[in-house]
Order: sequence, then structure tokens, then C-alpha cells
Amino acid sequence: MKLKVLGQEKIGQYEFTGIEGGFGENKRAMLVKDIAVIHNLETRTVNQTINRNIKRFKTGIDILDLKQITPSDVFSEYGFNKAQWGNANNIYMLSERGYAKLLKILEDDTAWDIYDELVDNYFNMRQAIKADNKALVANKRLAIMEENAKTRKANLLYKIAMATESQSSAQSMLALAAKELTGEMTIPVMKRKEYSATEVGEKLGISAQKVGKIANQLGIKAEQPGQNRFGRWAMSKSKYSNKEVAQWLYYQAGVNKIAEFLREG
Repeated sequence: MKLKVLGQEKIGQYEFTGIEGGFGENKRAMLVKDIAVIHNLETRTVNQTINRNIKRFKTGIDILDLKQITPSDVFSEYGFNKAQWGNANNIYMLSERGYAKLLKILEDDTAWDIYDELVDNYFNMRQAIKADNKALVANKRLAIMEENAKTRKANLLYKIAMATESQSSAQSMLALAAKELTGEMTIPVMKRKEYSATEVGEKLGISAQKVGKIANQLGIKAEQPGQNRFGRWAMSKSKYSNKEVAQWLYYQAGVNKIAEFLREG
């Protein structure tokens, strides 16, 4: 498996080690250590997130572990010192597809904006540049920009829908977002993964009661009935009676916030 280190790449304000190969000829890849910097996270946090969801990543298609496939004396080529390489359990590298999956799991505020910029200027432009076809580069960039403008607009409408307390308004916004993406006024399936306090507790190794206590302490729950980037209120039947009670469901951003609190504590 041939990898080529392209050196330091700079896309906008993001600087990282450019790597080509590993996932196919001329296919570009990114190291998790650089992705962590871009998202203002610790490398170990991103590695832990990947390891918790490793079944979602396909080896050789989405992800590669450089510690398993490269000699131990090439650490400096990838921007590591000897201690960093030796102490790391994994040195993950992601393809564009793998990075897209990671973004879905991270669900942070800037994830998709970052992805748009990297796809525009890093993952998708290499072949056109290698062919030195300026017209192809210009046309490809224009097409990508047009598609990403639609995606950004749809994403903005989706965020507005998720922030509104009115169900009818949220549905209208989702319909507009769908029209931007598909050209049809339909309601897309854009539901985020949601976790109960019990499920969050199981993921983080604490009780559901402690999850709720930390959430209250951090103030990440919206006023009822409502939602925010950390989760939403939903009505569910109490296990002790037929009465429906309000339950706070956590999005991945909420899970990450509680996990961060535990690490810092």
C-alpha cells in the first residue's frame, strides 16, 4: 500500500498534513491528529469516538491505522515525534468517506461547514490539478460551489427547524430544506440520533440519574417544550403509570458535552 506525504496543506484557516494514497490512486486522506485540531478537540477524544463507533468504519475504505501498516521509523514524515508515535495505541487516517462518517458522529456546530471547505479544496481537486486542465478545475470548482451553496442553505434551514419550538414551523423549514436538496417540497428524513439518559449512562459508564444531574448542572436542557443543539424534549409514557411525562433526549452533542464534563472532573 503506497502512501505519499504531500507536506503541509493549508485550506482557509486550516493547516494539516496532506496525504495521498491508501484508499485508492490519487485519493486523499487526513490524519485524525489534524482533524482534532480543526475541530478544537484532543486527538485522544477523536480516537475514543472512533473506537466507540469502530463498527461503522470500514478498514481500507473509511479508515486505516498507520501503526499497523507503516514502518515505525517513518513517524516524522507524518508530523509525529518518536514518543508520540510510540505511545499512541492508534494512528488513524481517514478517507473523505471516513471523515464524513466522523462528522455525522461529532455533530458539532462547524462540522459541515468545515467539510464543505475541505471537499471543495482538498479531497476533490487533486485529479484536475494533476491534469493541469485549468478549464476543468474552474468548471469543477463552480459545480461544487453551486452544490455546496444548496447544501449550506439546506443545512441552515435544518438548524432553524431544530431550534424552533413550533412543530408546524419546524416541518415547514424541513420542507424548504428538502426542496433545496431535491427540488421537491417534501419532508426529508433528517432526524438526528437520539439517546435517553439511560443510554447515555451506558455509553459513559454512569447512572441515568447522574446524567440528568450533570445536564442540569451544565444547563444544556432547553425550556419545555423545546430543543437545542444538545437535545430535545419528548413525551413518553411513564413506566409507573399510563401518564405521559416529558423526557429529555440527548443528541450526540449533548453526549459529548457530558463526556467532556466527566473528563475535566
